[in-house]
Amino acid sequence: MSRVIDKPTIVRAAGSPPKEIQEFIGRVNSSTDALSIAKMISPPGWSEAGQTPEFAEYTLVLKGALYVEDESGIFIVKEGQAFIAEPGEWIRYSTPEGAEYIAVCLPAFSPKNVHRDLK
Repeated sequence: MSRVIDKPTIVRAAGSPPKEIQEFIGRVNSSTDALSIAKMISPPGWSEAGQTPEFAEYTLVLKGALYVEDESGIFIVKEGQAFIAEPGEWIRYSTPEGAEYIAVCLPAFSPKNVHRDLK
């Protein structure tokens, strides 16, 4: 059934300092398992533990820069650029200077399918 999503749900984020996740489409806001679409507002100095997700993640940076580390090194994804992270590959995100970006996960993100590193 076609529908309008009136507003996002704010979802608790991993990492520190806290970032804001505005989920528009996904398991929480629209009960969608197939994919999730969220806007991230990430403060300077934010970072999270590494992860080996079961989903592909497509990221479009709107403002600032997103640092993406994988087993080959660190990529700096700047405003207007995008990054693709494949499922099953280890990855870690951070925003040393802060960033706003859109993340699309296929299938939808869930705490059970992200597989974060233990600290």
